Amino acid sequence: MAGKIEVKNVNTPGKTSHVDAAKYAEMRAAFEAALPKASPGLSQAEIREAVRPHLSDAHCPNGQTAGWWAKTVQLDLEAKSLLKRELTKPLRWHWN
Repeated sequence: MAGKIEVKNVNTPGKTSHVDAAKYAEMRAAFEAALPKASPGLSQAEIREAVRPHLSDAHCPNGQTAGWWAKTVQLDLEAKSLLKRELTKPLRWHWN
């Protein structure tokens, strides 16, 4: 699948999906720029806001679909043990 990347989902072990590689790479770079390396981390709502300034309009016009891409990348990175989920309310994530 040209232009696609395989992603995992921490909530459904063993299941993979294929998504646009360029959009994934851009959102992952936004995660790297926005997500803290230590606790307490950011909530899902805070992640959506923190990554927006790092996204180009070509991939997420006016931030549209940024929430979906943020969740996809978060689940994949967490499945790969690169992100740590803090069991707080609301849930929070930071780099592992």
